[in-house]
Amino acid sequence: MTFFQPHRLVVSLALCSLLFIIGDRNFILPKIDPAPVSQLVLVSSQEPTTFNYALSDSPYGVVRFMNEALVRENGITAEVEPVLAESWEISEDQRQVIFTLREGLKWSDGEPLTIEDVLFTFQDIYFNDKIPSVFRDFLRIGSSKTLPSVQQLDQRRIAFTMPEPFAPFVRYAAKLAIMPAHALRKLVMSNDANGNPLFVSSWGTNTPSQNVITNGAYRLVSYTPSERVVLEPNPYYWRWDANGDRQPYIDRLIWQIIPSEDTQLLQFRSQGLDTIQVKPEMFSLLKREEKRGKYTIYNGGAFFSNPFISFNFNQARNSQGKPLVDPIKSRWFHTLAFRQAIAYAIDRETLKTNIYRGLGEVQHSPLGVQSPYYLTPEAGLKVYNYDPQKAKKLLLEAGFKYNSDNELFDVHGNRVRFTILVRADDQSRVASAVQIQQNLSKIGIKADLQALNFSVVLQKLLRSRDWECFLGSFGSPGADFEPHLLSAFWSSLGLFHHFNQGPQPGEPPLQDWQVSDWEREIDDLFTAGVRELDESKRKVIYGRFQEIVSQQLPVFFLVNPLSLQAVRDRIQKLQFSAQEGAFWNIDELKITDNGT
Repeated sequence: MTFFQPHRLVVSLALCSLLFIIGDRNFILPKIDPAPVSQLVLVSSQEPTTFNYALSDSPYGVVRFMNEALVRENGITAEVEPVLAESWEISEDQRQVIFTLREGLKWSDGEPLTIEDVLFTFQDIYFNDKIPSVFRDFLRIGSSKTLPSVQQLDQRRIAFTMPEPFAPFVRYAAKLAIMPAHALRKLVMSNDANGNPLFVSSWGTNTPSQNVITNGAYRLVSYTPSERVVLEPNPYYWRWDANGDRQPYIDRLIWQIIPSEDTQLLQFRSQGLDTIQVKPEMFSLLKREEKRGKYTIYNGGAFFSNPFISFNFNQARNSQGKPLVDPIKSRWFHTLAFRQAIAYAIDRETLKTNIYRGLGEVQHSPLGVQSPYYLTPEAGLKVYNYDPQKAKKLLLEAGFKYNSDNELFDVHGNRVRFTILVRADDQSRVASAVQIQQNLSKIGIKADLQALNFSVVLQKLLRSRDWECFLGSFGSPGADFEPHLLSAFWSSLGLFHHFNQGPQPGEPPLQDWQVSDWEREIDDLFTAGVRELDESKRKVIYGRFQEIVSQQLPVFFLVNPLSLQAVRDRIQKLQFSAQEGAFWNIDELKITDNGT
């Protein structure tokens, strides 16, 4: 995740004075007071990988400030609001949505933004199988995974027609930024030497800023690798306030790149950053300094992304015929009693107290307790409270054995030992992995830790698939209100179905990849969930989904931390939420002082 921060600066004029010589007299141009520039300094631990929204891994990086969709989700109410589209209509049979585009829209280069751009964006980019976009999975409908059809009706209206009712379509449209046809159409239609559209390599981080065309509140000024991204207001942005002033109000956004959480904290305390995600280990210190530092720590409640631990269920072989997972360990991971024993062996209450300083809640379900679809333990959600003796009993009943040193062996005499993969740049996760390592040692399991850079972790999980156990986190803003947003994680063919990652477009074939019966049932439930428009029936569908996850334990949820963020008090009109963070309404924010 990325977080952010503000400061005020004054733009210095290059000429403080200018000497004019007229005849034999010297004239000095008087000094001019510099114009104040409001500046917001944000922070990220990760470098941007692209400035092409459609190719980005997430809509929540720096690209979010440069791009807008037809609609957006209100960060506080979660209601869908008009953005580039001024309105939309849904047919009675719930199979068609017609959006009406605002008049007079423009791109950041001054070119008109028209309904042709919308048609191009969906038809040629998001619906194009040759373009690897994470957003396409959200739009596949029914068991056939059919994409909607799209048709331009006139100069301002566009219609999306679904093969069957698809409840979340309008909400999904909020995540699909509109792209400029005049700048990108040729790149979509032309291929490189390997037959891939040139679009796939377009707008990389080495692209000149003037070539990155946007429609959002800001546009790109510069990118300095390992240092920062600089944005300025889009001079053609469509929003104006009631006083006739163009938005956004903040003159400059600085996206600082600081991988180290310790360095981020130091920079924030020394006024170098305007905001920071408050990790549990930072909370006491930052709370004490809140008044002196002129900032407020906002609490948005439970974070939308849930930490978990999972095992690699993949039984496939790579193109050389080698198993992706050691067959010995694969047998353990596919034994339900083994997974249940791991769940009972992890002391989540101690994780909550020691790692999260009490600033979180033990998580039992893929949906938060605040979700209207949440299944309670009383209604059938299976929970696993800390019980190492029960864990040992399950292992013994499953044929595992202990030696005199309390070391666990399987029925074939193999020492039970595996490696836990974790992101190195997240201190809370690394600390959690250390405690889990200690918990597992009490039931005789030897767990090694492998802490790696985030990009390497993703490569191992989703590409090479060479991992055993993973401590990670997954979620999507709004998923508690629309569970289908989690389909990319839970669908057996989903892009982030990491615990049994299937074949992906453009990859070599996976030999012997298998999908379990309970995975297929989850596929069917997600298909049924988006067809069903009756809320009471949707609750039953997603209740069954939660029941399966709690019984089969493809992932075991840990502690969901509170969403805490410190933001300088001079930033006004802030509306903080766990779902969308502090800056979802960036175009409305103001900075109250212009001090240097």
